[in-house]
Amino acid sequence: MAEPLDLSPPDIPEPSFLEMLLRYGLFCGAIFQLICILAIIFPGSKTQDVDTDSTETKVSEVIRKPKMPAVPTGKKQKKETKKKR
Repeated sequence: MAEPLDLSPPDIPEPSFLEMLLRYGLFCGAIFQLICILAIIFPGSKTQDVDTDSTETKVSEVIRKPKMPAVPTGKKQKKETKKKR
């Protein structure tokens, strides 16, 4: 006669710590990618809503600052070294 069929599940070893770390790391990476893709598809309008009053005051503050003449640092150092000789 024929032997009875063995229908028990196969012996699967327990996953090691590194395998579990890899599995959860890939899972978290996939979630992060989905969040980034959704952020591109559905951009938030909160970052674009800026008060015009606050931007006007910032622009006027920038204009009021006195501009210093731009002196290249290379020329300044050359003059100082000549003076020391």
